[in-house]
Amino acid sequence: MPHPLHAELTQGLSALGLLLSPETEQRLLDYLDLIARWNKVYNLTAVRDPQDMLRQHLLDCLAAVPLLDGADQARGAGAGAWRILDVGSGAGLPGVVLAIVRPQWQVTCVDTVAKKASFIRQVGVELGLPNLQAVHQRVEEMDTPPFDLITSRAFASLADFIALTRERLAPQGRWAAMKAHLTEEERAAVPPDVQITGVSPLVVPGLEAQRCLVWMHPDT
Repeated sequence: MPHPLHAELTQGLSALGLLLSPETEQRLLDYLDLIARWNKVYNLTAVRDPQDMLRQHLLDCLAAVPLLDGADQARGAGAGAWRILDVGSGAGLPGVVLAIVRPQWQVTCVDTVAKKASFIRQVGVELGLPNLQAVHQRVEEMDTPPFDLITSRAFASLADFIALTRERLAPQGRWAAMKAHLTEEERAAVPPDVQITGVSPLVVPGLEAQRCLVWMHPDT
């Protein structure tokens, strides 16, 4: 029996221009079901209705994938596997979604809440995602090789996001922050040695709300 949200997911993917295999679509739906199941005990997200989760979580994150694809391709052949750090990942958004749809990307999700990191680890096991890791730690205390891309979704102000993660960013790395919108005050608070190189609007199928992806890199 098809998943009750399969048709809406397929329509959303089509609207975003994302062509995924049936197996990958099923993993996304299985991930949605895992969030709903764990949410009853662990309160991973305030969104409770599965259809709302599909739109506000899955499709919201998937809307950024075409832009991230472009950034990855711009690195050129021979750049190696893209190492992505998702900060304040919560239920794994967008990190788990990225790991599902792009298995060639190495994704690490970090969160200060142990139960959320445990959930992401369980998702990796149940969905068979060897490219996904979860860390229970403060990002500023991590001791890992630097990352090519550091992303977040409704995590903090850009200034705080940069301050907390600067030491984790590779020399040629970039930040990509998913936000509802970027105010002039928040833009002005970005450190002078960091450039905002683009603010890309995101259109989320079935969701009438402002969304954007803010691209940044250190001034070199």
